[in-house]
Amino acid sequence: MPITVGHDTAKTRKTLTVGDQSIAYYSIPAATAAGLGDFANLPAALKVVLENMLRFEDDKTVTVDDIKAFAEWGAKGGKNPREIAYRPARVLMQDFTGVPAVVDLAAMRDGLVALGGDPEKINPLNPVDLVIDHSVMIDEFGNPRAFQMNVDREYERNMERYTFLKWGQSAFNNFRVVPPGTGICHQVNLEYLAQTVWTDADQNGEQVAYPDTLVGTDSHTTMVNGAAVLGWGVGGIEAEAAMLGQPISMLIPEVVGFELTGSMMEGTTGTDLVLKVVEMLRAKGVVGKFVEFYGEGLNRLPLADRATIANMAPEYGATCGFFPIDDETLRYLRNTGRDEDRIALVEAYAKENGFWRGDDYAPIYTDTLHLDMGTIVPAISGPKRPQDYVALTDAKTAFHKEMEETFKRPMGKEVAVEGEDYTMESGKVVIASITSCTNTSNPYVMIGAGLVARKAAELGLDRKPWVKTSLAPGSQVVSAYLEAAGLQDDLDKIGFNLVGYGCTTCIGNSGPLQPEISSAIAEGDLVATAVLSGNRNFEGRISPDVRANYLASPPLVVAYALAGTLDINLASDPIGQDKDGNDVFLKDIWPSSQEVAELVEATVTREAFQTKYADVFKGDEKWQGVETTDQKTYDWPPTSTYVQNPPYFQGMSPEPGVITNIEDAKVLAILGDMITTDHISPAGSFKESTPAGRYLTERQVAPREFNSYGSRRGNHEIMMRGTFANIRIKNEMLDGVEGGYTKGPDGEQTSIFDAAMAHQDAGTPLVIFGGEQYGAGSSRDWAAKGTALLGVKAVIAESFERIHRSNLVGMGVIPFEFTNGDTRKKLGLTGEETVSISGLDTIQPLQEVPCTITFADGTVKEIMLKCRIDTAIEIEYIEHGGVLHYVLRNLASAA
Repeated sequence: MPITVGHDTAKTRKTLTVGDQSIAYYSIPAATAAGLGDFANLPAALKVVLENMLRFEDDKTVTVDDIKAFAEWGAKGGKNPREIAYRPARVLMQDFTGVPAVVDLAAMRDGLVALGGDPEKINPLNPVDLVIDHSVMIDEFGNPRAFQMNVDREYERNMERYTFLKWGQSAFNNFRVVPPGTGICHQVNLEYLAQTVWTDADQNGEQVAYPDTLVGTDSHTTMVNGAAVLGWGVGGIEAEAAMLGQPISMLIPEVVGFELTGSMMEGTTGTDLVLKVVEMLRAKGVVGKFVEFYGEGLNRLPLADRATIANMAPEYGATCGFFPIDDETLRYLRNTGRDEDRIALVEAYAKENGFWRGDDYAPIYTDTLHLDMGTIVPAISGPKRPQDYVALTDAKTAFHKEMEETFKRPMGKEVAVEGEDYTMESGKVVIASITSCTNTSNPYVMIGAGLVARKAAELGLDRKPWVKTSLAPGSQVVSAYLEAAGLQDDLDKIGFNLVGYGCTTCIGNSGPLQPEISSAIAEGDLVATAVLSGNRNFEGRISPDVRANYLASPPLVVAYALAGTLDINLASDPIGQDKDGNDVFLKDIWPSSQEVAELVEATVTREAFQTKYADVFKGDEKWQGVETTDQKTYDWPPTSTYVQNPPYFQGMSPEPGVITNIEDAKVLAILGDMITTDHISPAGSFKESTPAGRYLTERQVAPREFNSYGSRRGNHEIMMRGTFANIRIKNEMLDGVEGGYTKGPDGEQTSIFDAAMAHQDAGTPLVIFGGEQYGAGSSRDWAAKGTALLGVKAVIAESFERIHRSNLVGMGVIPFEFTNGDTRKKLGLTGEETVSISGLDTIQPLQEVPCTITFADGTVKEIMLKCRIDTAIEIEYIEHGGVLHYVLRNLASAA
């Protein structure tokens, strides 16, 4: 998007000379000199947002008072929640969330034509990169053919989607697609797309430098904050609005400073560090806040470890986990093949404009906490939440406790596996996966995993036969350095063959287990386990056969594959026997920090990054062979079960409506605490007995071709049927029932989809009740879209996670929070109630409104709810029926 230059911003616009290059920039010190306030002691993360205000002051969405508010933030001790309009430089997408976003853009073109507008007005104004990384599934594993066979199946399953995305690449401006088999979007972003300092031409053709910023349609977009690039996840709805030039409405955030001191001890990894950080920040409470890391410990923290910590910001609840620019940032940019001129610009800009972390860096923070990295020990997290930290020495005891208290199942029950000479029992590891952007971007833990495999193979150890092993790196660079070090051969020897470049197990694409193992687990009602180097371990996410999922470093994933069970003290018990029958312990196969560092230094080279990213948008022969059209509007194939024209904009009136009160709504579901977007809109596989399965079966799609919810997000019919359909979700309207069920209008148990459709046919509005942290987890727009399409008008919960709250508003669903200590439990809700909410016709941001609950026995109780429409612009979004409707009407009226 061209940068607008005008009179007001001229006083802060300066010129920076770097070598023989001169470039314009917006100066924070100049803003201070101009009398706008003292900004010197702001955290670097907040200075990025401040620079955004300076640059867009003439845009009519930013005022001088907005800029002065940042000085007031410091004067008020790190608090000044003023609403501001923020414009990121670019947008990042992956295919699960990107396909529905492109579907929406295509549908908006149709909608604009219907309103008499030009379809080519629907175009990204900011650069958009979509990386296809979520679709590869682990059907084949543990052999040299695994990678190619999984890629072949990926194209077979997803050709409709890939044809659509390739059409989008040619139809829309500023839209690029990174083809399948390249890497995970966050790793591609970190290693290649991100520049730390961005440059672009203004309306006069003059180059301007400014901080690289972005939003992404995946919650782990935060990973790039490790390279001092401010970015976070938003729903596809919000990202589409940003693409179309709509600023992101946000409050100036609080910034929590996290001081790191000391040094990591021998035998620990960056993963162990981040699991402790997640535990600490969850306990602290940082939802909706920025976290910035500082302290002398950063001088010894490689950028790969910083990226691991930044990646898991959604797990500790923060908007982002930011690391300022310093010498390590420059070293990483150089080592990953960035242009030397860009690196020089990053250093000069950061030092000139107050973004540099030097020895004297001491900003004001809203609050702080501290961690001595010398106290970190090997650890895992699980079995259901990333913040459930367990020191490795306590893992066996903790698992026994989980079996007793959480799963309520006995240890020791054995079930025979047909055709095999082993039995299944609770605790056995059936999935061990080196996966996800979180850790496979980190050469220290990947080289470490390879060395564990090498030492194990040399001693004659192998994975246990019931363990499904996989290696899914985040980029081809990982394969390059593993092969250069000779470690891929060692990983192959114990079953960690390359299965694909994508999210795989972490997103639920773990693929099927051996049928006999799956049957034994079901027969015994066993608690099978998975160990993965990912960032998410929510219920029902990893595999339908697995109840307990643990996050661990890649070297520990390898070790657990060798041990084959969580019912072991990995720190002290033998994990197997060598060729001579001698016990082998973890310490016998664990590499030293020096061994790892020497191999990283020798094999992770600038040349490897430059080579692997030279043709990143070209793709292989399969991608090049995908045929599409050059039409400006999409020809929706009527028989497609992957891509359908959604109903959002069909028959839309030229003018918005008004917000109306909710009257006599029925309850669709009552849900508990920590209901994640995986619970609301699962990404994984589904059976033919489900509403989505029946829909596909009626269209002659065989169960083998169902693929996953995530891959079918371009079809609203599938996704409506999959909303609240997680196999582990529990609706408190029913007694102990798991899965997507509720009571229909007749009081009988039925699927949530069928009940919602019956209520829609009767013209009855619906509400959902929830507990704390409603909507935690992935930035999944379909969790809000599906909720809206089911006819839900309001979600009433104790608290909301940031992204999902925003997504609900973006789809026209109003979020409310209980007040005065009320909860679903204290109110004794059963789902038989009728709910009315008034005061919405005159609603103001964050206003409290009365809610009348009529119980089944006729008792009436009035409570107050806090309306979580947080800003003035969000009121307009609700009036229009959603943010995309708002944008579309504005474009049509400007025609």
